[in-house]
Amino acid sequence: MRAVVIGGGVAGLVAARRLALAGSEVVLLEAGDRVGGRVASVELAGMRVDTGAESFASRGGAVRALIDELGLGGDVQDPSGSAWVALADRTVPLPVGGLLGIPSSPLATDVHRVLDTRGSLRAYADRLLPVVKVGRYERLGPLVRGRMGDRVLERLVAPVVQNVYGADPDEVPVDAIAPGLNAAITQTGTLSGAVLRLRAAAPPGAAAQGIAGGVHRVTDALLELTRGLGVDVRTGDPALGVHPAPFGGLITVTTAREDLKVDRVVLTADGAAALDLLSDAAPDLAALPRPAASRSRAVLLLVEDARLDAAPRGTGVLRAAGRQGVRATAVTHLTAKWPWLGERAGRGRHLVRLAYRGAEEVPDAVAAADASALLGTDGLRIADRTDAVWTDSAPALAPETIAIRRALATTVLPDGLLVAGSWVAGTGLASVVASAEQAARPRAS
Repeated sequence: MRAVVIGGGVAGLVAARRLALAGSEVVLLEAGDRVGGRVASVELAGMRVDTGAESFASRGGAVRALIDELGLGGDVQDPSGSAWVALADRTVPLPVGGLLGIPSSPLATDVHRVLDTRGSLRAYADRLLPVVKVGRYERLGPLVRGRMGDRVLERLVAPVVQNVYGADPDEVPVDAIAPGLNAAITQTGTLSGAVLRLRAAAPPGAAAQGIAGGVHRVTDALLELTRGLGVDVRTGDPALGVHPAPFGGLITVTTAREDLKVDRVVLTADGAAALDLLSDAAPDLAALPRPAASRSRAVLLLVEDARLDAAPRGTGVLRAAGRQGVRATAVTHLTAKWPWLGERAGRGRHLVRLAYRGAEEVPDAVAAADASALLGTDGLRIADRTDAVWTDSAPALAPETIAIRRALATTVLPDGLLVAGSWVAGTGLASVVASAEQAARPRAS
């Protein structure tokens, strides 16, 4: 069997490897000049550091299974410490035991520290309100606001949902960002009880993990093993069209170099490119309204300052909307979060990553001031710096993307054409790897 995988991100590499292991002759087409997608790295101050994804969710087990297959299981690490949130008037640790910032114990000390007495009591009122029925609240924001009040939404949930997932909690569907939450609410009768139930059902250990040496080692290993299996990896060679035969049979993938006639196509390109390529196979789907592209900038800094040795703000800080005078939406103290990186950097040398919405340039003075404010350490100076700008043409939680994904679920694609990737499965390596593995499974005879 011959197969083409379109898109050389993690989903594409996983699918190509799995197809090759099953005996297929595989060509992987990547439009850009490198593979790996949002898993990327750069050298800064003699250290190889992730510039995109630097952790993976442990849920589902798909990523860990892949890592074990790649021989990297012994290098998996849990993060050290926890994150903080920058409120309008203070910066405090985020409570533990929550889900998307939703507290499971509204009167706990760490929750009270963020919400104050009035906010904690209002959140506790969730346990006294009538049972929420499945489907009563479609959107996350109204659900949290109605059950626990404005302070929980503004001080806990919004900083997580906006800064980690790039979504507006008032717009994002509950089922898209927190599968199972509606059902758990009906079962337990309260939002806090639902969070407790979902957390109890989660596997033991850290919810997110990393790899000593960086998550980019996954794509390095995938590329090496994929090529070793005979996959023809072509960078700078985009697919120009996907044309199923009118009455079944082979699928033609058009490139600038040649027309590839294959039995199977796994389309893992990003959302806009994927929809363009589906115009022949699924014209109604390809014609749906498309989301606005989302752009972001990551600013990676080397800071030489012994005051950060104590990790004064844990693993980093998420900025709440009320915090003024800071342009960055978040800072991650990488050398505090990942033990391997802290050891490699040595005492007094720290790597921090600032996140910004949009692709606008960030002057050194602004980056230094933002890092100082969020990390609570005045006068931090930049010893070295590198930036990465990311464009997401189909943000997974955008309403238009969700509508396309729902339409895709009811669209019958030609035999042998499958779709995977973050815009289909959701953000994060756990979702992406699982969707790629499923798309590359051998077809039932």
